[in-house]
Amino acid sequence: MSKSTILATGRITAADIITVTYVEPGDSPPVVFIRWPGQPSVADPLRLPAVANAVMGVLTAAITKLAAIRAAGL
Repeated sequence: MSKSTILATGRITAADIITVTYVEPGDSPPVVFIRWPGQPSVADPLRLPAVANAVMGVLTAAITKLAAIRAAGL
């Protein structure tokens, strides 16, 4: 039996959301899934820094939550 925990989710463009999930399968080591939109994300070149910041914000939140999960398990 596997256990899944959403670590973070967030909008990276006006139309695109990414989700980071921690999956603990019963029969193999844990993994992290980063779910990107099914289609390419499109942004104005001037908005690229904002998109990159949004992506990093979601990943930072995921790292923080994963660290808390791992600390609680120790």
